[in-house]
Amino acid sequence: MSTDRRDDPPDAFHPDTLAVGFGYDPQSASGAVKPPVMLTSTFAYPSAAAAKQAHRDYFDGAGPGRDAAFIYARLDHPNLALLEKRFAALEGAEDAAAFASGMAAISAILLAHLKPGDSVLHTRPLYGGTHGLLHGPIAGIGVTPVAIGDALDPASVAEAAEAASRHGPVALIFVETPANPTNGIADIALIARTADTLAERQGGRRPLLVVDNTFLGSLLQAPLAHGADLAMTSLTKYAGGHSDLIGGAVSGGRAMIGPLRRLRTLLGSHLDPFTSWLALRSLETFPLRNRRANANAAIVASFLRDHPKVASVSYLGFLEAGTPARAVFVRQCSGAGSTFSFRIRGGEAEAFAMLDRLQVFRMAVSLGGTESLICHSATTTHYSVPPEIRREVGVDDATLRISIGIEHPDDLVADLASALDALP
Repeated sequence: MSTDRRDDPPDAFHPDTLAVGFGYDPQSASGAVKPPVMLTSTFAYPSAAAAKQAHRDYFDGAGPGRDAAFIYARLDHPNLALLEKRFAALEGAEDAAAFASGMAAISAILLAHLKPGDSVLHTRPLYGGTHGLLHGPIAGIGVTPVAIGDALDPASVAEAAEAASRHGPVALIFVETPANPTNGIADIALIARTADTLAERQGGRRPLLVVDNTFLGSLLQAPLAHGADLAMTSLTKYAGGHSDLIGGAVSGGRAMIGPLRRLRTLLGSHLDPFTSWLALRSLETFPLRNRRANANAAIVASFLRDHPKVASVSYLGFLEAGTPARAVFVRQCSGAGSTFSFRIRGGEAEAFAMLDRLQVFRMAVSLGGTESLICHSATTTHYSVPPEIRREVGVDDATLRISIGIEHPDDLVADLASALDALP
């Protein structure tokens, strides 16, 4: 099986078309319309000289791991190569690398670019796993994480950059936008300019700008187009979209993706053939699912905004005109997405009572699936984040994160209405 690695022009097609068939030639697999799963751990060499050349291409080539013949599935395999090619096309990127999870992707980025004595600038809030990694193991090796207070305000970003510089060279800036679970917006272009300023002060060493794009995904936000060096997303969420796989991906220039792919080989955190195949299958309906979920989310968010037992809703479509957040949203995003938070009037007791009455919504973590999910952030996704930090960033006991799926919107609204109306 081949993955048809011709240099097809992805900008010649719409995302809906790229998602279905980009990069695959049926004639490379006996005419199979869909790419088959290649379940093998290793690949036979046609000759001893070919074996030597394959290893030379993989470890010493201009594009590490991308132009070599297949050797061993931990290095690369046909399903993984095709997934990466198609995902890169959707991202508008030169290359992409897929990992066993979103956190595996983030871990590889941090390990590849940080060393003791460095500092990291980051937005907040962060996904609980990212916060735990930065402030736990990464801090434990002598890297200092420093948070940006307001990622829309040039003065706040500059102040945080100055504070981080006092701890050591700023080697990396990690931006999560929109933020989990508050939907807080960060100005990617502003932070890219800050990275340029830091490069001048650090003798040419420019911090790597990484954007976690999980909350909106490839179809609604293109971080690379706004100055990010790498865009990371959890394939588990919108791209996978069926709550039946776990994966992560990083997109960017080939020169930056190659070393991550090589590090992935050493860490053993590649995406396996079957999961890669599942992700490819899921990408085909990604645009369709995205449109339906986004339309449903607008209806549900409007219902919640008008309900007397809801204090506030963080849906991006409600950002007030004339505010910095709205201006950045219009410039940076092409849609509001289908995951947001709302605050119930009351606290944990009221939130729990409402959750326990829901029938259509599934009470579970994760987001971006065909089914609608809801969870109490403070006691689930952000449980490991210190309470004082949760309060500072607006994740309190009244906060509920909701991910809207593709069910009929009337049923979703009725389910929420029944649970809210039953509260005292």
